[in-house]
Amino acid sequence: MTQQSLATSDKLDAAVLKVAGVVVLGAIMSILDVTVVSVALPTFQSEFDASYARVAWTMTAYTLALATVIPLSGWAADRFGTKRLYMVALALFTIGSGLCATADTIGELIGYRVLQGLGGGMLMPLGMTIMTRAAGPHRIGRLMAVLGIPMLLGPITGPILGGWLIDTASWHWIFLINLPIGVVALIYAQMALPKDAPEPSESFDFIGMLMLSPGLALFLYGVSSLPEAGTFSETKVWAPMLVGGALVVAFVLYSFKPRHPLLDLRLFSNRNLSIASITLFVFIIAFMGAGLLFPSYFLQVRGESTLAAGLLIAPQGIGAMLTMPIAGTLADRVPIGRTVPFALALIVVGFFGFTQVDPHTSYWLLGGSLFVMGLGMGGTMMPIMTSALRTLQAQEVARGSTLVNILQQIGGSVGAAVMSVILTNELNGSRPIPGMVDPSGKPVTEAGLAIAAQQRPELLQQMPVDPSIIERGLDFAAKSFATTFWVAFALVLVTFIPAALLPRRRQRAELDGQQGEQVKTPVVIH
Repeated sequence: MTQQSLATSDKLDAAVLKVAGVVVLGAIMSILDVTVVSVALPTFQSEFDASYARVAWTMTAYTLALATVIPLSGWAADRFGTKRLYMVALALFTIGSGLCATADTIGELIGYRVLQGLGGGMLMPLGMTIMTRAAGPHRIGRLMAVLGIPMLLGPITGPILGGWLIDTASWHWIFLINLPIGVVALIYAQMALPKDAPEPSESFDFIGMLMLSPGLALFLYGVSSLPEAGTFSETKVWAPMLVGGALVVAFVLYSFKPRHPLLDLRLFSNRNLSIASITLFVFIIAFMGAGLLFPSYFLQVRGESTLAAGLLIAPQGIGAMLTMPIAGTLADRVPIGRTVPFALALIVVGFFGFTQVDPHTSYWLLGGSLFVMGLGMGGTMMPIMTSALRTLQAQEVARGSTLVNILQQIGGSVGAAVMSVILTNELNGSRPIPGMVDPSGKPVTEAGLAIAAQQRPELLQQMPVDPSIIERGLDFAAKSFATTFWVAFALVLVTFIPAALLPRRRQRAELDGQQGEQVKTPVVIH
């Protein structure tokens, strides 16, 4: 059966739904993986005896890998065919998941997460391309409704599933669960996906990729080494930051020379794209960076199980699920400059509750804050991305979509690294307990012991201490989280500056007059 024959009717027939099943399986693995791992970070800390800044690299490395392969996926799909490449992406993700479960050190786990991210980063854009070719552009709305299911449910079910697996089995199972799904998806893809022939493609900017990805990784590694080093003068802090920063600057200067650069920065001459991208980038750093800390607060300060922590942050996903469809509809009718500031205001209101956390803050207050933040997030992300692409020419949409998607992944990486560094640095300021050292010979702090005792109460039987020390430690830990949330809160406030410049009048979309032109499928952002 050819791809063209799949797109002949208005209805999503059985052939299209078979293809959709493969893509949804891949999307579920890719999206769930990000949210499942978020509740496991404190577990990684205790399992691998590592700082929060160090274990946060299991997220940072994954998102940097996503950013690396997103621009590669379009070129590779033309060169090797979408079916073949999609199956390679599934295999990489599945193998990476299996290897993650075998990791004995935090370094190994971070390395295997990179492999997993290289596969996961291709699943969504390739899946969207396959679905669009199968269903046809006239059924794109129905297609997005199908793909929207895992995108909406992932933030809710991921932390709950991750918490349940860690509590009932072990952390290894948050990765092992991908193995049977991956195998089924590979067999299903071989049977259901239509064959497609590779086509001549434009050249790929390998030089740009070799500058941007290592540059970002080195810079963020230097930043994340700061809490352990304690000063910028340490070589392992300033050297990678300097080399990484130089590579990123070199990439920016170089990217205006190739005909087909890795990131087409020339698109920033479009005012709408520039303002929307700045707004999105600052927002992602604040929201996604702090978002990793929400489950950690419940686990480390409140002593909840990983399953309970997953359930406690579910209101955020529920809030986003309610407003995202409404925001998508409004984005076509109302200028986003009139709606996004209200959504950001909801996020500010919700965020403020977390800047006030202590060891006994009401769960009703925190749950309500997360729900309100979710409402705001659902009304912020998609409208901003719609505005970014709306006024681009037809031939610019694919490049613009790739640019916005990579900025989102980079923002997530920066946010995870920066917020984890701030939290680690704050916790390191806790008072040492006289005469008590850990197995590596480092002094044990009051906050460190209190957090460890929350996760492993038997520690207090092995090393009896005055209960007031644990109380002071928990109070200090809560204040450390609150300080980090204040930084994220301030960044959300900064987001209002570029958001004030978003279009407040309806603008004609360039694509409206170019329906007959061949428009490459935009990347689905997640």
